[in-house]
Amino acid sequence: MRTQTKVLVTGAGGFIGHHLTRYLVERGYWVRGVDIKEPEYEATAAHEFEVLDLRYWENCQKATRGIEEVYGLAANMGGIGFIETNKGLIVRDNTLINMHTIEAAREAGVKRYLYTSSACIYPGYLQKEADITPLREEDAYPADAEDGYGWEKLYMERVCRHYTEDFGLDTRVVRFHNIFGPLGTYDGGREKSPAAICRKVALAEDGDAIEVWGDGHQTRSYCYIDDCVEGIYRLMRSDYHEPLNLGQDRMLSINELVDIVAGIAGKTVRKEHDLTKPQGVRGRNSDNSRLRKVLGWEPAISLEDGLARTYHWIAGELAKARRLQGAALVTT
Repeated sequence: MRTQTKVLVTGAGGFIGHHLTRYLVERGYWVRGVDIKEPEYEATAAHEFEVLDLRYWENCQKATRGIEEVYGLAANMGGIGFIETNKGLIVRDNTLINMHTIEAAREAGVKRYLYTSSACIYPGYLQKEADITPLREEDAYPADAEDGYGWEKLYMERVCRHYTEDFGLDTRVVRFHNIFGPLGTYDGGREKSPAAICRKVALAEDGDAIEVWGDGHQTRSYCYIDDCVEGIYRLMRSDYHEPLNLGQDRMLSINELVDIVAGIAGKTVRKEHDLTKPQGVRGRNSDNSRLRKVLGWEPAISLEDGLARTYHWIAGELAKARRLQGAALVTT
């Protein structure tokens, strides 16, 4: 009988980490999940789940004990509204989490380490127009990362390189481009644009207006969660050591995103644009040329299919919350 590879998923209580844990278990890995909190929407698939604050060194030592591979997804993060207003918090927490985790992994003799970076590392000067050229991996330098969150991500990419060159830790770096899907945060201020729009449309009546941050002409590309975890796994099994984009390369405006979600919901909604709210860079899209070359693969789930799954899950959660609230009122 083949011995199971023992892997650690940090951030396993969060959106991507939760899906990745289930993916790895289904493929025969023994998985320890670690997070500062339990998964919110459904039970973890991990063989072992520990609630640990990875900002602290001793917790990272505990998390990495007996582990062969680490998938590092733990982070204090959220959508544009959160990262624009919590830069000190993000830089402090994520630097502590990532430096302690990678050093604990090295100390524990971990064989392979995946660091999850972000498209936020790309220079602002390349993203000033809505109709931009897709971002290639080599475009990261000369550096001008997103303030706070982006700079910390770019720094950790360099740390991974140095840990490979100086200590022999076999590292992988993936740059996410707007991952979305069910089981992700959809309210409370940390949600990203697809989830926020799905929530707003689900709560709206036919013909209502919904708030859209900015003028709606800012552009993005979005990658569905199932493609994300497939890409993570393929990268981890490859021999590629440099940072690699992981996202869809179909760019559209936020206004178009609203229209697609409204169509899925079967509703007509009006857009009320709030120009005072954060909207991030003007345009961002992933160049997947290297992804296709390195992995012989690229994301395949269409935006419409991914949004439909996401919208119906969020609408279901909102309906469930209303039923529970109604039941609570009846019993009081």
